[in-house]
Amino acid sequence: MTESVRSAYRVRASELVGRGWLNTGGKDLSLEDLRGKVLILDFWTFCCINCLHVLDELRPLEEKYRDVLVTVGVHSPKFEHEADPVALAAAVERYEIHHPVLDDPELVTWQAYSARAWPTLVVVDPEGYIVAHLSGEGHAGGLESLVEELISEHEAKGTLHRGDGPYVPAESTAGDLRFPGKVIALPDGVGAPGETFLVGDTGHHRLVELGADLATVLNVYGSGVKGWLDGGAAEARFNEPQGLALLPGDVRTAAGYDVVVADSVNHRLRGVNLATGAVTTVAGNGVQRLLDAGNQRAAAGGAQAGPGSEADEAGAGEELGEELADAISTAPRLGKDPLEVSLSSPWDVLWSTRLQKLVVAMAGVHQIFAFDPVTGSVQILAGTGLEGLLDGEATAAWFAQSSGLAEDAEGSIWVADSETSALRKISFVEVHGEERAQVHTAIGTGLFDFGFRDGEAGQARLQHPLGVTVLPDGSVAVADTYNGAVRRFDPATGTVSTLARGLAEPSDVLVDASGTGEPLLLVVEANRHQLVRIPIPKEALTVDEGASQTQRPKTEVSPGPLALTVRFAAPKGQKLDDRWGDPTQLKISSSPENLLVSGAGTSVGLVRELVLAEDVPEGVLHITARAAACDGEPGGEIPDHAACHLYQQDWGIPVVLGQGAAELTLDLRGVD
Repeated sequence: MTESVRSAYRVRASELVGRGWLNTGGKDLSLEDLRGKVLILDFWTFCCINCLHVLDELRPLEEKYRDVLVTVGVHSPKFEHEADPVALAAAVERYEIHHPVLDDPELVTWQAYSARAWPTLVVVDPEGYIVAHLSGEGHAGGLESLVEELISEHEAKGTLHRGDGPYVPAESTAGDLRFPGKVIALPDGVGAPGETFLVGDTGHHRLVELGADLATVLNVYGSGVKGWLDGGAAEARFNEPQGLALLPGDVRTAAGYDVVVADSVNHRLRGVNLATGAVTTVAGNGVQRLLDAGNQRAAAGGAQAGPGSEADEAGAGEELGEELADAISTAPRLGKDPLEVSLSSPWDVLWSTRLQKLVVAMAGVHQIFAFDPVTGSVQILAGTGLEGLLDGEATAAWFAQSSGLAEDAEGSIWVADSETSALRKISFVEVHGEERAQVHTAIGTGLFDFGFRDGEAGQARLQHPLGVTVLPDGSVAVADTYNGAVRRFDPATGTVSTLARGLAEPSDVLVDASGTGEPLLLVVEANRHQLVRIPIPKEALTVDEGASQTQRPKTEVSPGPLALTVRFAAPKGQKLDDRWGDPTQLKISSSPENLLVSGAGTSVGLVRELVLAEDVPEGVLHITARAAACDGEPGGEIPDHAACHLYQQDWGIPVVLGQGAAELTLDLRGVD
């Protein structure tokens, strides 16, 4: 079936209720204030990379239809820190959100609109009726068609009101730096004279070279105008640059540039020649890469990944099924031309002395890439593209928005895996003369487990870490961003401690040995727009503020039979890819396992009857739905070279058994 994303039924939109509003000049908004406009409610949380992608997808729509379209961001926090109104205000400024934002820390509006995943988009027509409900990213094309349809319909009815929306910009808090991301040291002879520091001035869309005092601006690379443009230092453009890596001297000579930049929103790697100021694109075509786990469909061979999202819960830790393992083993190579490769939100870069390649934390697809600046080759080093926490062979491991990288003396790579609040390690072993990468988790247990707890590593907790570095004694320091701290993991003892607290969202940490005394920690304090030095204490703190889990509303269902239906409609211009049989699939499990008496497992179709145990009071249903579609007309043949798409959505539905419904309906909407 092919149809628009518009709902076939009319449901009155619920009132917008929360703690307060941002970007409205202090005014509280109601649905009545927005009557006459096309309204997009964007349910988001500022830790979520998919949510950040959606912010960028919506910007062109907001600009094109600014007199008739209003976007309202409904901030529904996942982590405890995200419920802090000061942190939310900083995030709204950092990501240049130019629409009103409702602060919904208790998830009141989230529940009223039955949101189940970050991000979720709800479209409300000018008369106040819900006309579409979408999960995940990648919906810009479908939304534009729907907005055009609503404009035409309501202009004819006289219910469309043109004019300015309710957005009122907030005053900036930035100085010379604005929400800096990552930092590297530049030795004497590279860049300005003396030992200096190059920082990603992320909020100003440029790079800044600072003197040893961390205040004197020596050089600037990039015009400060958001965008993508190669050229000299004064005219080049970046879009939220994050990680930086200085290449070894011989590689710099061969490549023609000194520093590689993870240009996150441009989905590119950029090279900077510090002597000439020239900025060039060295990898990435600017087209956001979609999830690799969906790049092949074992049954249909070759469907491309569809829109992604971070669901309530992703069933982290499940063993890979045979279908997925087959898809990974036959995954296509990324090609030899680095400028033709699609990347997705590269967040950090690191020169690996062991691999003699640049390692890239590809946050947007939950993978670790490798890039050779001399040959231009790009390959996947670790991660399947599935989001979660799963160790083992690098090709089968799961990551979750990896955002920080560091290398130790043995050549192992430490990874700050932000969405699982984890510290991961990629080590290398020889098997039959071939070097194989293995993934191991040092701290962290899953997508929705976090906290502030020191002690034995298995019980320790972080909260959305973004940076990592190796200390002189071989221990590992972590920029524990949402805890406002720098933590220390000692591999020798397997324990975690705290080196510093009271920081404002530290996004990176670096060992600074530029002085004459003991090495210091150089910390990027993103929300104070500064870099600070702190001593490495001889005796670290031991903190235990407990472990937490993301709290999500529970759905009341009755024990016994539960009819599950996932609705899917292929976008206009596509048809279901039924060349190899049923192109849809459900994979279902539960926590605890005995919640499901029957109905677990993987099979084709989007309808399943589950049976819930009567003696298990509550739990979580883990549901993954997939559907494959290709470009073509309904009823016609799929052309030989048609683009194909695999749409996938993961849900974790917390349920409590009682007198609730005996059916559960979810939407898997396919939109380009």
